[in-house]
Formats: sequence, C-alpha cells, structure tokens
Amino acid sequence: MTKFESSVKVIPYSQERVYNKISDLSNLESLKGRLPEDKVKDISFDTDTLSFNAAPVGQITLKIVEREPTKCVKLETTNSPLPFNMWIQLVPVTESECKVKVTIGMEINPFMKTMIQKPLNDGLEKMVDMLSLIQY
Repeated sequence: MTKFESSVKVIPYSQERVYNKISDLSNLESLKGRLPEDKVKDISFDTDTLSFNAAPVGQITLKIVEREPTKCVKLETTNSPLPFNMWIQLVPVTESECKVKVTIGMEINPFMKTMIQKPLNDGLEKMVDMLSLIQY
C-alpha cells in the first residue's frame, strides 16, 4: 500500500473538541462555502458519509469505518475511481491545542503514483489547512 501524508498542523482547540466535531461528518457542513467550486461540487454530508464530485476525478463517497475516540477517524471510499483509505489523526499538544495530520493509503502501481502524487499531496495540504482553520 502506498501512503501519502499531509504536513502536521496545530489546531488551537483541545483534542477532544476537535475529535467531537470531525467524528460526525455532518458537523463539517459549514465547510461547503470554503471549497473551490471549480474543483469540488455536489457536496453532501451525513453523520458517517461525505460525498462530492471532484474534477477531473468524478464522484467520490467516503464513509467512516472506525472511530478511535479523541485520536483518529478512519474513512474509506465506497465510491471512487481509485479506492483509498483516509485517516485523520489527532495528537494533544496541551489541554487547549492539538496537532492534526491526514494520511491516504491506496493500492496503486508506480506509473499511477507518479501521475497522482502531486495533485493528491496538494489536496491533502488543502484538507489539513482547512481542518486547522475550522472553528471548533
């Protein structure tokens, strides 16, 4: 399995508070207005799933498959041209700060890896940036 990792960002909220927000995907509804409409369309959320259309990839649906309280939310694709898993990891820094990192794991051949590595890493960075800017 090939892994792609974002950088680590500090969030000025407690690990528990951040986990409580991201472990229920419907809490992320407020992000709709911050996403670039030319890249992400038709976004919908519920407690366990997130679905969107990402140009030029197409329709992607992610479902939470595991919640490790205050530490990690694991998702996997139920609909995607390239199936993958995603982990959102949280680590406490202080009682009022935590760190976040997003990791994607997928089975891909070396040729595909070279084609998707840059856009995927850029997407991961945008995702972790957005997670670090949310009001928790």
